[in-house]
Amino acid sequence: MSNDSILSQLCGRHPLLGTFKNIIGEAAEMIINCYSSGGKLLVCGNGGSCSDSEHIVGELMKSFELSRPLKKEIVEKLSEAYGERGKYLAQKLESGLPAISLSSQTALTTAICNDIDANLVFAQQVIGYGRDKDVLIAISTSGNSQNVVDACITAKAMNLKMIGLTGMTGGKMKQYCDILVNVPEKRTAYVQELHLLVLHALCLLIENHFYGNHK
Repeated sequence: MSNDSILSQLCGRHPLLGTFKNIIGEAAEMIINCYSSGGKLLVCGNGGSCSDSEHIVGELMKSFELSRPLKKEIVEKLSEAYGERGKYLAQKLESGLPAISLSSQTALTTAICNDIDANLVFAQQVIGYGRDKDVLIAISTSGNSQNVVDACITAKAMNLKMIGLTGMTGGKMKQYCDILVNVPEKRTAYVQELHLLVLHALCLLIENHFYGNHK
C-alpha cells in the first residue's frame, strides 16, 4: 500500500483528520529522514499521553503490520557463530526502529523528580539521550503541560526536530514545534482518541517506507 493510500484511508474513515493529511505525511517524512540518517525517536507525555508514548514505541521497536527481516549480515553472524541458539535468534528476531519513551524508566524518572525538579523529568532525559539527528514527539492534550513544554524547549536548544501532538489550540507547545498536529477537539478524551489515530498512521507510514518490500 502506498503512503498516499494509507493517509487517504485514515482521512476517509475519520473525516475530522481530513485537514491534517499533509501534516501527518510531513511528520512521517521527518521521522523517516531521522532514521535514514542514523537518528532515533524520543517520545514524552503524561497520563493517557504517557500511554500513547509507550504505544508508539512498541509499534516501532518491533513489527507493526509488516515483516521486518534482520539484515543479512546479522543473520549470518548469528547463525554461523553462535550455534543452535544463534540460529534461533536469527529466525525469531526482527529489525527495530529506535525509539525511547521518556516515561519508561522508573528509577531514573523518580531520581530526576526527587533530586532536580519534577517538571524537568523529560527535559533531563532529552539532555542525556538527545542528538542533533533525533526527533522528539511531544504529546499533550492541552499543549501546556510544563514538563512537556520544558522538554520541547530543551530539544530546540539541542537542535532536535520537534513534532507536537496537542488539542485544538496548540497551547504553549506550538511555538516550539517544527510540525504541530493540533487535532480539532478540546475535550481530553476526544483529543486522545484522535492522537492514537495519528500515531498509528505515523507507524504505518514509517514501516511501509522501510519494510514495504518485505511483505
